[in-house]
Amino acid sequence: MEPELIADYACETGEGPLWHPDEDRLYWVDIPPGKIFRYDPATGRHEQCHQAAEAIGGFTIQEDGALLLFGARGAISIWREGELATIIPEIAGEADGRFNDVIAAPGGRVFCGTMPTAAHAGRLYRLDPDGTLTTLLEGVTVSNGLGFTPDRRGLYHTDTSKGTITLFDFDEATGAIGNGRPFLDLTGKGEEGSPDGMTVDAEGCVWSARWDGGVLVRYAPDGHELLRIPFPARKVSSVVFGGPDYADLYVTTAGGRDKASNGAGAGALFRLRPGVRGVPEFRSRLTL
Repeated sequence: MEPELIADYACETGEGPLWHPDEDRLYWVDIPPGKIFRYDPATGRHEQCHQAAEAIGGFTIQEDGALLLFGARGAISIWREGELATIIPEIAGEADGRFNDVIAAPGGRVFCGTMPTAAHAGRLYRLDPDGTLTTLLEGVTVSNGLGFTPDRRGLYHTDTSKGTITLFDFDEATGAIGNGRPFLDLTGKGEEGSPDGMTVDAEGCVWSARWDGGVLVRYAPDGHELLRIPFPARKVSSVVFGGPDYADLYVTTAGGRDKASNGAGAGALFRLRPGVRGVPEFRSRLTL
């Protein structure tokens, strides 16, 4: 299965691809410079559509179609076709850091992770629609890829530097998580790279991007490896299903500022057609 190159903006940290079903377009970001890109598969056109003043660590799609951006210092903003409105300017304890990967949950909540800083480790938060922020996990190295099991009873959470994906029980009614148990553990397997962004397909299998591993790996629900797809980039960063029938798999890569070290496909957007479908992502419902 050969990855198809869609767009190459030589992103420093291309990340967070997300299919927008209202627009039939794919959005993704370059985290450090705060750039947002989008791609229209019907026309083949892609473009940079926003330049933020600071980093954008991740985003979700609001119920009304706007993008909910998670940025530096814990700032949260809403973006509507070039118009940016800051909802939460800063989160206590995150002034020296930034958000990383995020995901909207059933019911409109958002699970949002942060990067570690010199002063503290990363964290995983839950943002409720009324703006209440709850700390769920402390001591995270790099909070990263998230995904829900098809029955909505489980939440996957990736901790990149630890090399782990943990599966938690998830209570849709309350947003609580618990009973974390190992799903993937790459401890001591440095040659494999580190798990980064992820998504779950309609069959309940996990697709995990491998930072510094140059591959995308598909795992069965019981954790055994089913498939690995090599990429022309060392830093495979994230993955999501898209297209009108969710049969396309979009993959981002990082390291575009040094293609000599990171590969010719570093910092680009790719597409695969793996013969399995994904499911629509949930939408956030922040009401502030």
